Amino acid sequence: MSDPLFEGVYGTYSIDERDRREVLGYRLALLLVALAQAAMLLQWQLLGPAQLWPWLALMAIGLGLSLRWIHIYLRPLHRTLQLFWLLGCLGALALALRVGPSQMATTLAEQRLWLLAIGPMFAALAGIGFKEFFCFQRPEAIGVTLLLPLALLGFLMGLLNTGATAILLAVESGLLLVLCLRKFPMPAAADVGDKSVFAHLDALRQGRDDRAGGEAV
Repeated sequence: MSDPLFEGVYGTYSIDERDRREVLGYRLALLLVALAQAAMLLQWQLLGPAQLWPWLALMAIGLGLSLRWIHIYLRPLHRTLQLFWLLGCLGALALALRVGPSQMATTLAEQRLWLLAIGPMFAALAGIGFKEFFCFQRPEAIGVTLLLPLALLGFLMGLLNTGATAILLAVESGLLLVLCLRKFPMPAAADVGDKSVFAHLDALRQGRDDRAGGEAV
């Protein structure tokens, strides 16, 4: 059975098995982020801030895989989100080496400037939320986009205490979980987007590279 054809802005395209695997991988990876974040906040509430690093590590892994398989038309934006993820991971690693994995959350609560080190990873997550809202206009997506930076920036600047920050993050975590669960019934084509646009942009980039190469010669 042949793959169904879709009419795009720059021609017809099909969604093949590789596309479907990538979409499933993206959705599962984003769900991992949501579940790890919810578990981290729940453990913090019930048992305190010690030993939260495994959940943060799972969030980082899930977010990295999400950004590997996400479909974004603008390559510079895609690369920027991946760079934010990498910088946040390096910041988290530096914090872990400095104070020990078990004391990461405690240190973040007491020394707020460390949020600048790991913050880019959460900025990447907020970027995914913005992409989801821009593409699908889901209200839970804009909630993730706004509440996550509001909570972390408010805490960093001293405008929010730990309790208020935890409440905002809990609401954001719930919205992210709703966003993930609502994605699974969607057809894969929705997350892939218009492949004719990707092909058109790739052709434009290839043309610029060819002209640049010719001028260099």
